[in-house]
Amino acid sequence: MRLGDVTNSDAAQFGKPLDGIRVLAAEQMQALPYATQMLARLGAEVVKVEHPEHGESGRASTPAMVDPAGRSVGATYLRNNLNKRSLGIDLKSPEGRELFLALAGRFDVVAENFKAGTMDRMGLGYEAISAVHPRVVYVSISGFGNAADTPYRDWPAYASIVEAMSGIYEYKSGPDQPPVTIPVGALGDISSALFAVIGILAALRHRDHTGLGQYVDIAMLDAMVAMTDVVTNFWSMGVRPEPGKGLEVISEGFRASDGYVVVQISREHQFAALAALVGHPEWNTDPRFETRGGWAPHLESMIRPAVDAWASRRTKLAAAAELTAVGIAAGPSNSAADVIADPHVAARNMLVEVPRTDGVETDVLVPGNPVKLSRVAEGPEVRVPWVGEHTDAVLRAELDLDDATIAKLRDAGVI
Repeated sequence: MRLGDVTNSDAAQFGKPLDGIRVLAAEQMQALPYATQMLARLGAEVVKVEHPEHGESGRASTPAMVDPAGRSVGATYLRNNLNKRSLGIDLKSPEGRELFLALAGRFDVVAENFKAGTMDRMGLGYEAISAVHPRVVYVSISGFGNAADTPYRDWPAYASIVEAMSGIYEYKSGPDQPPVTIPVGALGDISSALFAVIGILAALRHRDHTGLGQYVDIAMLDAMVAMTDVVTNFWSMGVRPEPGKGLEVISEGFRASDGYVVVQISREHQFAALAALVGHPEWNTDPRFETRGGWAPHLESMIRPAVDAWASRRTKLAAAAELTAVGIAAGPSNSAADVIADPHVAARNMLVEVPRTDGVETDVLVPGNPVKLSRVAEGPEVRVPWVGEHTDAVLRAELDLDDATIAKLRDAGVI
């Protein structure tokens, strides 16, 4: 899908579900920017507040491209800021904080993802905003939340930190070797973003009934405890790491001719289908496989060599197709190039092609919107904003500031 394209255009007559909802977001990096980008894709107007000179920290990430003014724009920023406007305000200045407080009442949602307590110290926390603008839904995403007295409240956090603290790293690697960090991209960020979106939508619906906004407080560690539910759930049900013993499930990658095919088997009839497919029907009468408890102890000695031998004569995609045909869940373990060329990804418009502004011909690819609605047109996607690109327009429209006042604020470094 190209930047600016519209799909499902027949649904444009219905508008978008969040048309008219306005979001003022003091945001950085990925967790909150992903959430507000999703809101924007659903029709919300999002004004992003960032430092007037260098912008938010996601712009400094790598790899990067160069914007028309010669400034670096990093990949984290490019992935998470489509369809927004940029308002450059220095929130460390008293005048900047006054502008933010005045603007807050013009928006339905005020959102931030600084370290817990930061906005309170600047006089821009929930209590300060709600005292003046009680209808505002105020959203915070932080590592460990603002609303409870947790020992980690003042700790900074990235996705890898809360992922580690959720227990999932040790669950996968064990306690005796270094964990593989960030195994699935920004799981800690995007899971937090999704729960924030749910909280925002619920709070807006609640406001429809009560007339009042409220505080939506998302802790990234909470999101990860929810996403990695098996860690605590399985422990509570007696599952412990033991040498030579694994879960009573086969969830493995097997070597095909061009890579790996991943297979998950959790039922006896699926194992029977696998045994027949790979040429070992005798497994189904072997007492060692009488129950699923026998799968893990014999995975490496019997099952893997046989499935590898079968898969090695097929591509990973062909092997997956044959496995699924007999009722076994399977899929190819894809490379980035595989994903980019995947017909499903294309059919579902799950990659947005964003032209570069620095002379490089290859487009930047940004994941599309995974929320498909039959009565909502998808797109058009609008490129990310440059630092402070919409500052003058927003301040004129929202606060009725004249050119002289705006120039004075700019000369003082406030905007």
